[in-house]
Amino acid sequence: MERLFHEKGMNWEEIEKTLNSYRKDDVDWKRGRVPLYAFYADDDISEIAKKSYMMFFTENSLGHKAFPSVAKIESEVIRMVAQILNGDSGVVGNMTSGGTESIFMAVKTARDWARKIRPEVTAPELVLPRTAHPAFNKAAHYLCIKVKRVRESSNFRADISAMEVAINDNTIMIAGSAPSYPHGVIDPIDEIAKLASKRNIWFHVDACVGGCLAPFVKKLGYPVPDFDFSIPAVTSISADLHKYGFTPKPASTILYRNEDYQKYQSFTFDEWPGGVYKTQTFQGTRPSGSVAAAWAVMKYLGESGYLEIANKIMNIRKALIFGINAIPGLKIWGDPDLSIIGFGSDIIDIHAVGDNMATKGWFAARNLEPPALKHMLMPVHEVMIDDYLRDLNESVNKVRGEKVVAEKREVIY
Repeated sequence: MERLFHEKGMNWEEIEKTLNSYRKDDVDWKRGRVPLYAFYADDDISEIAKKSYMMFFTENSLGHKAFPSVAKIESEVIRMVAQILNGDSGVVGNMTSGGTESIFMAVKTARDWARKIRPEVTAPELVLPRTAHPAFNKAAHYLCIKVKRVRESSNFRADISAMEVAINDNTIMIAGSAPSYPHGVIDPIDEIAKLASKRNIWFHVDACVGGCLAPFVKKLGYPVPDFDFSIPAVTSISADLHKYGFTPKPASTILYRNEDYQKYQSFTFDEWPGGVYKTQTFQGTRPSGSVAAAWAVMKYLGESGYLEIANKIMNIRKALIFGINAIPGLKIWGDPDLSIIGFGSDIIDIHAVGDNMATKGWFAARNLEPPALKHMLMPVHEVMIDDYLRDLNESVNKVRGEKVVAEKREVIY
């Protein structure tokens, strides 16, 4: 077996050469050939992010008493996100490592809130649309909570009637997406809120994808439904910054309507020789660089910058949807509200099309139900539209000509 940990260290030139060799087979995200994962707006924003990240490269966000600057920066990030999401001065929250941790904290906090407010509940349950992110189930698995997922309606949005039937006396949380990851549609948040209000149930909105995009798309005049703290029954919201906030990873936020909810989030332990150990989120040590970089990017862009980015994304969306619909046999699934679009066909194996696109250097993100290829559009995709549509048309014609029989496929996120 090759010995990877050498007796003597490597110099930078060797390290750089090796790292570059490792990524030679990565898909080229700067040319817009990756439809998700890498969120990039432009070089200026990236430079701001890198410089501010490096300023706080060593500081530990766990140590707010040692580094009060980091505590102040994080609190200002939370205030900015709260303002974007129509929160009043009572809205509070924390930064996390990503949407999964944000959702985890929301579920944990709702569970502990229910233990206090609804002590009669001994077998807590969550009720979710089937389109909700798997992170809810991941959190419930760790926290010993039962999950009920109900089938979405024909337009891929949450089925309110089905959710209401699934709610019972053990339900401690219900949730909706803004938008859902599979289909890019915003659930009827105002209607779900009515269910939550009627039953005194915690209502979480997963806006990890749309939290830093939807408010600006709405200000541009697009018909984006309400989903945020402007709806009184919304208890908590998760919103990623390292997606459409265009800040470096890892950076997400979990926000609560007020401190009466947030107080159930923290973990405290003092039964050891080290004294009181208290954390607000799941992590202990947290990188301060991503906190500083999130602050810097949001300050650099401001509302005008985010509006400009949102406008560009929606123009890209319009062009891509027009081009996809122009290819015989293809269609957009549903009526996506923001930047996620999924498309497929009733007559062509769309996953075989994706396989063919991969041979042309494109990373094909997929859905299973209904079978689709999917995009989370970003400014960087502006450069790829013509090439993508050309290669897509060729791939569709190739699959159509070969009459590929659709196979059952597994999609790994």
